[in-house]
Amino acid sequence: MANKSSMFGFLNTRPTQVLTLLLLAQAGVFYGRARTTEDTPLARPLAEFPVQIGTWARVQEGVVEKEVQDVLQADDLLSRTYAAPGYPRGASLFVAYFRSQRTGKAPHSPKNCLPGSGWTASNADMLLVPIAGQQPIEVNRYLVSKGDYKSLVLYWYQSPGRVVASEYWAKFYLVLDSIRYNRSDTALVRVVVPASEDEQSAEKSAVDFVQAIYPNLAPFIPAGI
Repeated sequence: MANKSSMFGFLNTRPTQVLTLLLLAQAGVFYGRARTTEDTPLARPLAEFPVQIGTWARVQEGVVEKEVQDVLQADDLLSRTYAAPGYPRGASLFVAYFRSQRTGKAPHSPKNCLPGSGWTASNADMLLVPIAGQQPIEVNRYLVSKGDYKSLVLYWYQSPGRVVASEYWAKFYLVLDSIRYNRSDTALVRVVVPASEDEQSAEKSAVDFVQAIYPNLAPFIPAGI
């Protein structure tokens, strides 16, 4: 594992410093704009997301408690578990959609939420997931444990026209899209699969599930520009 100085050494490079200053300047414009309405296309309700996608079928409709909803402040939420032949332990899908972030509402990173729920992270990196007919998407890969239970978490941010894994770049594109297109809509998409028995099999299951659901997400999350 890289030491802390090497992990954060890129912050001392001139291009990153310039990018940070640009981001801060744009943020001032973003939050200081007079317009309070945005040019955001309407998305379909997440409740209409397909219950059958290829071989994956819904086995449980999750309920997001009001206390959690109050904390997230998302405009729409989906919590659902799917299973498929060959993947009997299933995959959990969570989507939080935000029509606007102008008032300070924004996705909560699983890297912050899961430890707060008692899960301990043992590995965090990124993973390229091949998608049929288009470029692969880069997602966060996060292995967590609680007691004897382990789970593999894949998640990403879906902003207009792009998939972003990095929280840093998600904020950058938020400001950029607001200035260029008067839009700040985004969605957090998270997939969780059990990994207690075999981490490699868990990753295969998670990747297969992401490949199945990703093309179906388009009508429910920020549309392209």
